[in-house]
Amino acid sequence: MKKTIYNMRIIRQIIFVIIILFTSPVKSLDKFSKAERLSNYFSGILLLNENQYDESFKFLRKLNGLEEHHTNYSVKYLYTLVNSGNFKEAFYYSKKLEKKNLDSFESHLIIGIFHLKNSDTDQAQKYFLKAKKKNSRFVINNYVLSSIYNWSSLTNYNLNQASLELEKLDERFENLKKIQKVFLNCFFNSSHTKKLFNDLISNQKIDFSRYNYFYASYLKSQGKIEEAKEILNSALKLYPRNLLLNQYKIDFNEDKNISAFNCQDTTHVIAEILYITANALSSQSIYVLSNFYLNLAKYLNKDFHSFDTLTAENFYQVDNLKKAKETYESLSKKGKAFQWHASKQLAKILIQEEDLDKALEILGNAYNNLNYKDIHEIFDYAEFLKNNEKFEASIPYYTEVIDRVKEDHPLYAESADGRGIAYERTGQWEKAERDLLNSLKANPEQAYVINYLAYSWIEQGVKIEKSLDMLEKANNLRSNDPYITDSLGWALFKLKRYEESKNYLQLAVKLLPGDPIINDHYGDVLWKSGKQLQARYYWNYVLNLEKTEDDLKKAVEEKLIKGL
Repeated sequence: MKKTIYNMRIIRQIIFVIIILFTSPVKSLDKFSKAERLSNYFSGILLLNENQYDESFKFLRKLNGLEEHHTNYSVKYLYTLVNSGNFKEAFYYSKKLEKKNLDSFESHLIIGIFHLKNSDTDQAQKYFLKAKKKNSRFVINNYVLSSIYNWSSLTNYNLNQASLELEKLDERFENLKKIQKVFLNCFFNSSHTKKLFNDLISNQKIDFSRYNYFYASYLKSQGKIEEAKEILNSALKLYPRNLLLNQYKIDFNEDKNISAFNCQDTTHVIAEILYITANALSSQSIYVLSNFYLNLAKYLNKDFHSFDTLTAENFYQVDNLKKAKETYESLSKKGKAFQWHASKQLAKILIQEEDLDKALEILGNAYNNLNYKDIHEIFDYAEFLKNNEKFEASIPYYTEVIDRVKEDHPLYAESADGRGIAYERTGQWEKAERDLLNSLKANPEQAYVINYLAYSWIEQGVKIEKSLDMLEKANNLRSNDPYITDSLGWALFKLKRYEESKNYLQLAVKLLPGDPIINDHYGDVLWKSGKQLQARYYWNYVLNLEKTEDDLKKAVEEKLIKGL
């Protein structure tokens, strides 16, 4: 399936490139007269769209001069340069475009960012203004440029004037305006800064948890150490898995003086605006443009390592696992919290690459290297072991979490469920049943726990009626889930209610056609419904599925000979 999706994506991109080529002015086609140049352009654009930036750069750099005849080339080449980390080359190429009067929104933005980084504010403003006048076809580009231009002009304003300019920005980006308002007050050291930070992080409709970090960082810079600690600790109670907050707490406690963000440094604020934009584009799967803004953010604030989490995630989302691994490996050296996060992601990638031993080694080492193991890290490690069939090894870690939390803590129900599954898979049913029941007692609305317990009872031939009632509840909680639908149909089968069973099992097969057990169950109910020919068809199908385990194959082969 994944290969099919990849092939379809390639086909769409080929069509896209062909359209670009053959809808260009006739003059520009002269540049493609040589097969080699056409091949380089075609390969470069395909690789760019596949987020293979280093490889794209190798092809597109060979087409020097093409920008004079094909404007789309220069923009694509700038994306490739920035996203492959060749920022200085992107700057020089942008200056070359300017001399040829072939400049663009992107080239002006790059030159402006370069001058801003090098503290030449006047030149930066000049190019941001030029970029604004280009009026990009993307609304978010226009908003970003207006914001950046305002921040680069702050030396000309007081707080009131800057606030008025902020209010002129596109009202469709209200949440971004709220963030900028806080930073403006922080920049001017306004007495309203604390209240505005509190208002922002207290917002119930939008997740502004990230800005607890900026608030704590601001308080620390003001010498208000205890207040900063209070904000940080309160935030972590609400958002215990927030990576930025966890790493800052470690740095805070170790009294590290490295400040990754200063609200009175306009380059830091602009970098954050660029990051927010990159994050929004990533959520829309617009990865090339997301990475473009993200790399500009990293150029302006190279010490803000949190940016790399989005870089790695973007690479992972487009299946560039090599670059994702490189980014996570680099991030793992930036702090203990970053190391744990990066190690979990690396382990996930290694499992995808079918290297379980290496995944176990990496995460095991990272876990052992943690100075203090929080309940969430212990739970994550237990889950990793259990999900990779290291059931016996996972049990002590689940037990440690269960012993450390109260029954009303969210991790109690999850840990009891996890340990229950581990007990069941290691043949310790009485302990498993007790844990699963305790998990449901703590949180009765867990559809998958209900399903696991009820299905286990059905397989043992006990409490079938009770299981049916439970599965009907699970089905209401998670309608059209293939596994729950299958379990419900299987309970009805065990109660010899074959017609009702067939309806649910038929639906389960439609929802998850490649699952061996679901197809086997459907074959059984077809047999009991007098449709032996169709039953044999589904049983044969089960034998041909790669995921079918040996025990099931043996049982199916026997049914093909003897029936039920």
